[in-house]
Amino acid sequence: MTEISEIGAGAQPDGDARPSPLSLSTAAARNLATTTKTVPQMQGITSRWLLKVLPWVQVSGGVYRVNRRLSYRVGDGRVGFDLSGGSVRVIPAELGELPLLRGFDDAAVLEALAGRFEEREFAPGDVLVEQGSPADEVVLIAHGKVNKVGTGRYGDETALGVLADGDYFGDRELATDDDSWGYSVKAVTAGTALVLSRAAFDEVAGTSSALREHVAAFVAGRGLPQNPDGESAIEVASGHVGEPLLPGTYVDYEIAPREYELSVAQTVLRVHSRVADLYNGPMDQVEQQLRLTIEALRERQEHELINNREFGLLANADYNQRIHTRGGPPTPDDLDDLIATVWKSPTVFLAHPRAIAAFGRECNRRGLYPHSVDIAGHKVPSWRGIPLLPCNKIPVTESGTSSVLLMRTGEEVQGVVGLHQVGLPDEYQPGLSVRFMGINGQAVISYLVSAYYSAAILVPDALGVLENVEIGH
Repeated sequence: MTEISEIGAGAQPDGDARPSPLSLSTAAARNLATTTKTVPQMQGITSRWLLKVLPWVQVSGGVYRVNRRLSYRVGDGRVGFDLSGGSVRVIPAELGELPLLRGFDDAAVLEALAGRFEEREFAPGDVLVEQGSPADEVVLIAHGKVNKVGTGRYGDETALGVLADGDYFGDRELATDDDSWGYSVKAVTAGTALVLSRAAFDEVAGTSSALREHVAAFVAGRGLPQNPDGESAIEVASGHVGEPLLPGTYVDYEIAPREYELSVAQTVLRVHSRVADLYNGPMDQVEQQLRLTIEALRERQEHELINNREFGLLANADYNQRIHTRGGPPTPDDLDDLIATVWKSPTVFLAHPRAIAAFGRECNRRGLYPHSVDIAGHKVPSWRGIPLLPCNKIPVTESGTSSVLLMRTGEEVQGVVGLHQVGLPDEYQPGLSVRFMGINGQAVISYLVSAYYSAAILVPDALGVLENVEIGH
């Protein structure tokens, strides 16, 4: 008793500098407390703007057919090359991407033509062809970027377009025996071109009657009546007086229209029955597992809508709707050029967040401050009143380049639409089903989670792509 009274409340025994606690510690108290928990978090969840802005069309039979007017425009793809030992060579079969040679499949003749191309290096500022000079060659851009320019109304220089890797010019001039170039082509960057002279082409054509007949058919086909978009023309008379004989006409359709089948993203979700039975509070374990699984499926769905080779927007954009930046980084001028490709009621831009940041830097450099617009309660940047939405599914290459998409959406305006089917068995969300697959011998419950979707571009000018956007400057 004497020792206790000497120490007293709050006194310390010799050699112990720590004060004795006066109350229960928080660490011990937490053992009796109810912990407030969040639902499981997932960093991979994004805004998924593409899924939100696409109008979704019900596809009851699993197939969506896009009927179009007959079009005579063919051969507007890009040419591929083979780089070996420091030299570049055009792949013979890739010559079929030239309008002049589209559909020509004589491998021996294509091989002979490929062997006649000569490699030509160019530096920034070089003139590849000059307006008014003899148009006697076809030029393939293997690597690099060039400007196609002409003469304006008042004698000044006017931009006609940008050509880059895989683009070409001059094949139509070979077929029509045009005397001179109607434009000049000047290099923006260093690069490599492959050139086939008219003499070399005529030499190969002289040994192949099939090639001569193909060229003649191409020239004759160009004379068929068609509108500026390459579709078969609808003859109409207007502005006449009296009683002239009116033209007869009909609207021709494509014989084999494009059909889109619904794609699927699937996974099997497994949850042990012990977890579902014993650890279901305060949150339903199966529900939370399913929620995150569906989030992952929706992320994959958006990735496929952008990148899938069969129906993805990047792979299926018409080649005439693909343009290049004038310099490298995405500038207001480049986005204006992109709007010119989708000028009929453009709905939305889609770009990687880093590409949007690069565009913002270019605007800052020019002293421009784009306005924001409201979409579903979110303030997002815009250009010319068109929302500029982020999409991290648009790839960024190792060299720091990406793409910017601009699209018109909706069936009523012949735009881009998403495809799905609602009313599925065991449907959990529109176009997504969750099917119970049973419990196995290890007491594991299985659910099949399936999302069905696709996308369709109703007419080519519904989607434009600004390619090779440099985002590192």
